[in-house]
Amino acid sequence: MAIAQHLALLEEGVTSWNQWRVQYPQNVPDLIAARPDRKHLREANLSRSNLDRADLVRVDLCLANLENASLDEADLTEALLYTSDFHGASLREANLTRADLTEAILCEADLTMAVFYQAKLNRADLTEALLYTANLRQADLTDVELIRADLREADLTMAVLGEGDLREANLSLAVCALSQMVGTTLCGATLYRANLSLANLCMANLMGADLTRASAIGANFIGTNFYTATLRHANLQQADLREASLRIANLTGANLRAANLSMANLTEATLKNADLEGANLYKANLYQADLTNANLKGAILPDGSKHL
Repeated sequence: MAIAQHLALLEEGVTSWNQWRVQYPQNVPDLIAARPDRKHLREANLSRSNLDRADLVRVDLCLANLENASLDEADLTEALLYTSDFHGASLREANLTRADLTEAILCEADLTMAVFYQAKLNRADLTEALLYTANLRQADLTDVELIRADLREADLTMAVLGEGDLREANLSLAVCALSQMVGTTLCGATLYRANLSLANLCMANLMGADLTRASAIGANFIGTNFYTATLRHANLQQADLREASLRIANLTGANLRAANLSMANLTEATLKNADLEGANLYKANLYQADLTNANLKGAILPDGSKHL
C-alpha cells in the first residue's frame, strides 16, 4: 500500500484500520505525507486504534479521541495534542519530544519509557498514569495532575512542576535535580532515594511524604510543609557555596533520624516533636527554630558536640 493511502484507510474507521495492522504488521504507518495541512486528524475518533510505531511527527491531533489506543513506539515529535484524550492509552517508548499536550487527558495511560523532553504538559491530567523511567527532562508540567502516578526512576531534571498536584505519587529513585516545584502538592508522595539536588520546592506541601534516603543537597525548602514527613537518612547538606535552605519550614512531627542537615539553614523552622535522633546538625543555622519536645538523642549539634 502506498503511503498516501494510509490516511484514507484510517479514515474508513478503526475496525478496518486495525484489521490492516494485523494483516500487515511489518508496515509502519506514515500519516504525514498525505496531509499537507496537518489537520486531517483534528478531533478524529481514534479510540482503540492500533498506531504502534506510527510516524506522527508534527501531526495535529488536537481534541482527538485516543482512549485506549495503542501508540507504542510511535513518533509524536512536536505533535499538537492540545486537549486530546489518551485515557487508558498505551504509549510505551513513544517519542513526544516538544509535543504540545496542554490540558490533555492521560489518566491511567501507560507511558513507560516515553520521551517527553521539553514537552508541554501544563494543566494535563495524568492521574494514575504509569511513567516508569519516562524522560521528562525540561518538560513544562505547570498545574499538572499526577495524583497517584507512578514516576519511579523517571527523569525530571530541570522540569517545571509549579503548583502541580502529585498527591500519593511514587517518585522513588526519580531524578528531580534542578527542577522547579514551587507550591507543588506532594502530600503522601513517595520520594525514596529521589534526587532533589538544587531543586526549588519553596512553599511545597510534603505533608506525610516519604523522603527516606533522598538526596536534596542545596535544595530550596523555604516555607515547605514537612508535617509528619519521613526524612530518615535524607541528605540536606550544603552544596558548594549554597545552603540547603529550610527557613520557616514546618517539620512538626517529622522523622529526621540520621538525616544530614550539616550547614542547613533552619532559621525560624518549626521542629516541634520532630525526631532528630542521630541527625547531623553540624554548623546548621537554628536561629529562632522551635525545637519543642524534639528528640535530639545522639544528634551532632551545630557546635560539633554530640547530644547525649
